[in-house]
Amino acid sequence: MLMDHWPLLGLRVNTPRLELRLPSEEELAQLADLAAEGVHEADRMPFIVPWTDLPPAERARSVVQHHWLRRGNWAPDDWALNLCVFKDGRVVGLQTITARDFAVLRQVSTASWLGVRHQRQGIGTEMRAAFLHLAFAGLGAVDALSGAFEDNPSSFAVSEKLGYELDGVDQWNVRGRRATMRRLRLARASWETHHRVPATISGLTPCLPLFGLPGVAAH
Repeated sequence: MLMDHWPLLGLRVNTPRLELRLPSEEELAQLADLAAEGVHEADRMPFIVPWTDLPPAERARSVVQHHWLRRGNWAPDDWALNLCVFKDGRVVGLQTITARDFAVLRQVSTASWLGVRHQRQGIGTEMRAAFLHLAFAGLGAVDALSGAFEDNPSSFAVSEKLGYELDGVDQWNVRGRRATMRRLRLARASWETHHRVPATISGLTPCLPLFGLPGVAAH
């Protein structure tokens, strides 16, 4: 079975409303269709790489290609896990967790997006909380990093709920303009004391070597 060679296919993170897992090829097409419908208002750009400026068909194709690229480039010391977010069996968005030298640094970064028709329902908070549970409870992370541009208050609201603290600023060229990104950091101790969404993890143990953690069991 393919899962014998790529056990990430069996990884699941569940919350009261959501399931996060790798998509089937048909579900990946649904994710691409969702991106084509829109991810944010046209007058702002929340991403460093402005992939959402592409025409809808090219935007959808880029989602598929990026998903395949992340799988193909996976290495235990440099990985990016892109899990589809499902609500009531429907694809609603994407949650990403990345790390380099995780076995040593125990530090991850997260990013995400939701289709416009699924926003402002608390899904963004719940899906990031699910990945934080995977990072801290499942993989034994020490820190989780994130960030958002100053004109993205909804992202900051999610981070504040989950206990992130400001960790400096970066400047980026976005659409030919200077944009300030505020870096955020969530320490394990803060995660343990702040807002927690109930979450469960299944299928993690056979995946641990892929995260650079042979012999480590999930908590």
